[in-house]
Amino acid sequence: MKTAIVILAPGSRETAQRIAAMVENSEIHGLARRVEADVFFDDTVPHLQSLFAANLPIVGVCAAGILIRALGPLLADKRAEPPVVAVAEDGSAAVPLLGGHHGANDLARRIADALGGPGKCLAAVTTAGDTRFGVALDDPPEGWTLSNPNDAKPFMAALLAGGAVAGDVPEFLADSGLPRDPAGTLRISETVRAETGDATRLVYRPKRLAVGVGCERGTDPAELIALVRQTLADMDLAEQAVAGVFSLDLKADEPAVHASAHTLGVDARFFDTATLEAETPRLATPSEAVFREVGCHGVAEGAALAAAGPDATLCVPKKKSLRATCAVAEAPGVINAAAAGAPQGRLLVVGTGPGGDGWMTAESEAAVATATDLVGYSLYLDLLGERAAGKMRLDFPLGEETDRVRAALDLAAAGKTVALVSSGDPGIYAMATLVFEQVETPVTGPTGAASRSRCAPASRRCRRRQRASARRSATISAPYRSPIC
Repeated sequence: MKTAIVILAPGSRETAQRIAAMVENSEIHGLARRVEADVFFDDTVPHLQSLFAANLPIVGVCAAGILIRALGPLLADKRAEPPVVAVAEDGSAAVPLLGGHHGANDLARRIADALGGPGKCLAAVTTAGDTRFGVALDDPPEGWTLSNPNDAKPFMAALLAGGAVAGDVPEFLADSGLPRDPAGTLRISETVRAETGDATRLVYRPKRLAVGVGCERGTDPAELIALVRQTLADMDLAEQAVAGVFSLDLKADEPAVHASAHTLGVDARFFDTATLEAETPRLATPSEAVFREVGCHGVAEGAALAAAGPDATLCVPKKKSLRATCAVAEAPGVINAAAAGAPQGRLLVVGTGPGGDGWMTAESEAAVATATDLVGYSLYLDLLGERAAGKMRLDFPLGEETDRVRAALDLAAAGKTVALVSSGDPGIYAMATLVFEQVETPVTGPTGAASRSRCAPASRRCRRRQRASARRSATISAPYRSPIC
């Protein structure tokens, strides 16, 4: 999610740019066009309110009172409010105003470090738990969730009143200043089980579970969602402890897989056949039929184990519904889902227009901003200017259009978000047409249905299916039009 860094005067520009260099996915919003910014606005209060309503973290390089007066009428539920931090124009203080337990305190500290650290910039954190114990109990780190956030406030009140925590605590709290006493009446637990806490017991869920799934082509998303949720419920496993939903890359374009991941609030990621086949010794229900069909002995179990790592255990072997399968593996620690498998990639065909800064359409600008990789003729990529900063570039000489398209497709199939850049309109310059010419149609099986299987690497039919799998690993779109055709 982007962080909006809002500046209200030209003198704040340097401070805002230093903050933006530290904050990932940041945008600088400027009031006057003489201020360098990604987004300009005229009316301060409506603009701030629109950012807040969109749940965007806000760093205002301005007086705290401006933010307070602008956002005050919108305040309703502190658990749903994005972080809001006020930073002095000279960079001397960073004050978290809202969302202190949802990232604002940490953001203020990071800003203070970026602006010079102690003595030069103060992170003015005022939250009681942070100042007394150095921890925000309702804002656990990445990979953890608090199952009973409504109990965090009375729990902290009991600590501030002299209470103490008995027993073990999760690892991320081990070095905190929480008062500890074996005779204490408060408890802090960690579990992947569907346990509930109360005002004297906080329950944290570490994301140690990997859900592996498989399904037939065109499976109703409701069927797979129901299977996944029932599989977790039958073993008393908490949905909050799931790090991701994982499958074979042949299923990268399967709506049911993405729907099940969305239902659990996690990402869907995919492994190639070789990776899943390597998990065969650990499978509980290896299948020769599955191997003949897709080239590995198990999709659901294999994907769950591959995601959870070499020390994982298969806590739920494969469960079946009419057209889908599900398995669950548990890792000894929090799973870094972003490092497991690959996401479904995207290929965006982009036209730069005639070449001037004012001629790119908003859709093209957005596509380039979204992309992780840029592919195109060197001159076309140079025309992007600062838009290309921080992105991987793959430059080609003039006349190698087919090679450009193939390279872009390969990157997208590997899970990247790729902008294939041409000048002018992509339809006129034929890049979009060339993309779809290079995308092979699915292989037709003996029954006439589209086949998605793989077989031995030496098989010609298998190689064709592997290329079809690469095609399905990415979504392709080319809606970008310059204003001149």
